Amino acid sequence: MDLFDFGKTWELITELSGVQTALVAALILGLVAGVMGPLIVMRRMSFAVHGTSELAFTGGAAALLLGIGVEYGALIGAVAAALLLGILGARDADRDSVIGVILSFGLGMGVLFLSFYKGRSGNKFGILTGQIITIDSTNLTLFVVSSVVVLAVLALVYRPLLFASVDRNVAVARGVPVKTLTVVFALLVGVSTALSVKVVGSLLVVALMVTPAAAAARVTASPLRATVLSIVFAEVSAIGGIVLSLAPGLPVSAFVTAISFLIYVVCRLIAWQRDRRTRVRAVQPAPDLVAAT
Repeated sequence: MDLFDFGKTWELITELSGVQTALVAALILGLVAGVMGPLIVMRRMSFAVHGTSELAFTGGAAALLLGIGVEYGALIGAVAAALLLGILGARDADRDSVIGVILSFGLGMGVLFLSFYKGRSGNKFGILTGQIITIDSTNLTLFVVSSVVVLAVLALVYRPLLFASVDRNVAVARGVPVKTLTVVFALLVGVSTALSVKVVGSLLVVALMVTPAAAAARVTASPLRATVLSIVFAEVSAIGGIVLSLAPGLPVSAFVTAISFLIYVVCRLIAWQRDRRTRVRAVQPAPDLVAAT
């Protein structure tokens, strides 16, 4: 069997409007995840993304049970989780325990709601692993509006947020409203996470929200270059995952996570090779010193 039949893949892309809608949604999501990712990594909120995605799962499961759009339920659940994390986990010492509490609660409630749902098992599975191919024009409108809101708010608070992320104590001393920014950023993470649930599912949101940024951070320390690389990596993962999944008809999330992980491994190898060359140059004597001896 030809697993990657690119002729068939091109045929599906050009003939099916659902696939084209999915690619547009992935393109938008790659941009949002790529921009948010470096700040999430810098603020050490990777675990918070996972906790938020569990409440998005709870909201999606409740929406499925009530017969309304899963994306709306996921959005409400993720925003509720973000507010709880932003308010209860404002102190660094409390953050991990608060995330653990919210994560376990969300997962438990989500499983309970799904146990009451008697519809197609594929709908249950889709909340956990994503169903981007089912995105229609109504979903896409919500996708676009939510993404524009996230990017617009982030543009407004980016400079003080970056300052507070780099050095919280100095930012507080300079009068930056760090606590307010923490809650605002948690809300942006919540909305972004809810968008990712439709693509890779609640279990694999980290693959798009964190892994591309973590890979970029391995090869550059510049916030601007890290953001650009994070966007590129997230776009390659999201678009590449959809394209590669079309011909074999396999879950998109498997390819998105695999590409994202591969990029991370390559970036780690590049960083390792760069550090090795730096260490070698540091131990080699200078040419003038060698000539003198």
